[in-house]
Amino acid sequence: MSAAARFRYVLGLADDQLTLGHRLSQWTGRAPLLEEELALANIALDLIGQARALYQLAGGIEGAGRDEDALAYGRDERGFLNLQLLEQPNGDFGRTIARQLLYGALMRDYWPALAASGDAALAAIAGKAAKEAAYHYRHAAEWTVRLGDGTAESRRRMQAGLDELWEYTGAFFEMSADEAALGDGAVDRPGLRPGWDAAIGRVLARATLMRPSATWMAASGRDGVHSEHLEPMLAEMQILQRSYPGLTW
Repeated sequence: MSAAARFRYVLGLADDQLTLGHRLSQWTGRAPLLEEELALANIALDLIGQARALYQLAGGIEGAGRDEDALAYGRDERGFLNLQLLEQPNGDFGRTIARQLLYGALMRDYWPALAASGDAALAAIAGKAAKEAAYHYRHAAEWTVRLGDGTAESRRRMQAGLDELWEYTGAFFEMSADEAALGDGAVDRPGLRPGWDAAIGRVLARATLMRPSATWMAASGRDGVHSEHLEPMLAEMQILQRSYPGLTW
């Protein structure tokens, strides 16, 4: 495995967590309940903490002197390798919870699998992230049931969120070239699908929601090609560092 492939693989994981963490941070001051505002903020902090650890590792692998801030704030849209699901706008609360459920069900199993890999540095990060991901999934699952089996309006919004975002889930189970280059140290993404399907099925059954029927799937984003939503998100996220390069507090 080349250092370049390992760098891009770790960078993609870091971009996933940062992108979703930033999206969730946008709920601050806007969530429907104070308790939920705190919960989403804490999940965002977990994700950004995971991103920091991964960016630090990626910077060391690259060996070009870029630290976590340079990697997070110094790249444009084509340089980001995150999954497209995670850059999608929050929409209403039901749509955000749908995104959390779909991704949370994946990472609940992905992190433990990575923690068992032969890469000691990644395994250490994954071991801590696995504990956080278990809570993230449980939080999303509980809200999915609450909204799906709630009022007619909450059910409509929850189902609409799932229907709109389902097309981004196919990328969960695709092995990028960089990930495949890890060899035995890679997580078998296709092998995670049965567990993900079962977990999603159980939650949807409890929530009395329908599994979306869409079969067309969007591209992953691992090649730097994204939806129209990432660029404006990065412009907002990076404005301070772009305006004042090298700024320190």
